[in-house]
Amino acid sequence: MRRLLELIQFPWSPYCIVQRRILEFSGAKFKITNIPNGDRALVWRLTRNRYYGVPVIRDGRQTVFETDHDSQVVAKYLDDKLGLGLFPRELEGVQSILWRYLENDVEDLTFKLNDIYWREMVPKADQLRFLRHKERKFGRGCIEQWREEQKALLAELTRRLLAFDEMLIGGPYLLGERPRFVDFDLWGMLGNFLYSGHYRLPGVHRRLKSWHERMARIKISNRPAK
Repeated sequence: MRRLLELIQFPWSPYCIVQRRILEFSGAKFKITNIPNGDRALVWRLTRNRYYGVPVIRDGRQTVFETDHDSQVVAKYLDDKLGLGLFPRELEGVQSILWRYLENDVEDLTFKLNDIYWREMVPKADQLRFLRHKERKFGRGCIEQWREEQKALLAELTRRLLAFDEMLIGGPYLLGERPRFVDFDLWGMLGNFLYSGHYRLPGVHRRLKSWHERMARIKISNRPAK
């Protein structure tokens, strides 16, 4: 009996949302295992003490995880296994530049805006570990600081998303007529931003809003031909 692909995640992680949407797009059957943000013991065990981040994919006896901050091991594994065409060679350089911007400059704002509402997302049993992790990494009182800066963070996110709205002038997806990896990557960063339910996409970016609606619906069975 063939085993299901398993996505090990916590639900609001932008990087997990990327892989979850890729799996949904593929039409493949898969299962989700949620772990507490503050307890990575399962990941540590599955990766044989080599990794403690998420997402992780378990495919039978094989465990797939990232090798460094800028790798896309998980997405490329799913792309190759499921035949999705997300990483064409001719777009390699462009996508590498874009995903680094998305996962640094855009994610730097989206996670802060989402974390403002952390008490609504993090189970009470994990809240102490979550807060300790954030304050050890970003400084004591960091989340309250982000709350005070919320309006400025939203304005800056709107500015940083402008280029992606402009990229959609020429087609329905960021790099043309069909979604590539960077579409899913942007979807994940925005999924993190929207996760709390307290935000909407900036109204000024109308093309981006239409793209987001398309990305929510598209499946590999109804994607345009290559």
